[in-house]
Amino acid sequence: MKRIHIAISTDRLEEAIRDYSQRLGAEPCLIIETEFALWRTDAVNFTIRKDAKSSPGELRHFGWEDSAADGFSQSTDINGIVWERFRAEDQADEINHFWPKSNYQIDGPP
Repeated sequence: MKRIHIAISTDRLEEAIRDYSQRLGAEPCLIIETEFALWRTDAVNFTIRKDAKSSPGELRHFGWEDSAADGFSQSTDINGIVWERFRAEDQADEINHFWPKSNYQIDGPP
């Protein structure tokens, strides 16, 4: 299964969580207090993150959560946009690398 991945920057995490929860019709499956949130719905893998290198609302990258991916990979398209491809488990490993106390585990499809 493939679902589009969209990652954007925010400087108001709590407000953004409320806004995107309403827009996506779901609560995040993971919140790293003051830093990060992840939603996995049937259609989208959506993340928001406080990122000093990006302006609020700026696209950080696109990608695909793809159960057939062979590990994590990324490439840059003709417009300079970074695209990632990963399995849900790869994303969980990355989250746990950056935020070890999260102990985030994939429970399967949303």
